Amino acid sequence: MDWIEFTGYLGSFLSSITFIPQVYKAWKTKSVGDLSILMILIVVTSTIVWLIYAFAIHSGPVIAANLVVLALSLVLLYFKLTFKS
Repeated sequence: MDWIEFTGYLGSFLSSITFIPQVYKAWKTKSVGDLSILMILIVVTSTIVWLIYAFAIHSGPVIAANLVVLALSLVLLYFKLTFKS
């Protein structure tokens, strides 16, 4: 792995973990009233588009980042739909 690929994976990792604190807080407090469902749907849609692109160009870092963000966004969406506001 060269430094450019390493940089891509590092950026992917850092981008991926941005949702972890929000998911953890929502899970612990069972509160998602302040989260916008529109924002969550935009994030889910954008990550799906990014995944289509990433698979088309065979970009491991982009695939990795967007799979994690998609999973965390879907968890937030689930919380938003199931937790009482």
